Amino acid sequence: MAFGSTIAAMSVRVSLVAAARSSALLAERFDDDRPLDHAGWHEIQLVAHTLLPLGAAELRYCSPTPRSRATADALGFAPMAQPALRECDMGRWRGWTLAEVTAREPAAVDTWLCDPRSAPHGGEPLLAFISRIGGWLDTRPACDGLILAVAEPSVVRAALIYALRAPPASYWNVDVRPLSTVTLTGGRGRWSLSLESASR
Repeated sequence: MAFGSTIAAMSVRVSLVAAARSSALLAERFDDDRPLDHAGWHEIQLVAHTLLPLGAAELRYCSPTPRSRATADALGFAPMAQPALRECDMGRWRGWTLAEVTAREPAAVDTWLCDPRSAPHGGEPLLAFISRIGGWLDTRPACDGLILAVAEPSVVRAALIYALRAPPASYWNVDVRPLSTVTLTGGRGRWSLSLESASR
């Protein structure tokens, strides 16, 4: 078998679906564990027909959050909750909005946004979060079909930064909307982004 064919045979396809919303953007809270709101359920109904084919994935996972599980269940994916796909541990900021944290600890927020190795909240540094999500990607088992994961938007952002080997600071420039989908193809340390046709 040719080298190129060997690489192709070893490739894994992982489709990531961002969970539906549980609150308005400005009302989002760190480590938010609230269930889907009315708008989230409505959005699922609007796009379900485009996402349902992903249910044929050989392996199906979800972040261990109420809205990720509810999104996956509403789409009929019957996923396995994956602890490695949890959101970034935000320490004492858990449950606060960005506006609230900025008002209380402006210097700490500046440090957090500028230094991906920092954890002024006492939780998980951004760099460690990205590495954790990348570690999950890199340890996906080889399979002939698709692997699916419904995850928090922050998890999808981290996966993209890791897969593209982008600077950690780029995390803040990636906008992942609820119910958006991206597919990563490859394997340990060699991922690529696949943009698929809407007609598929």
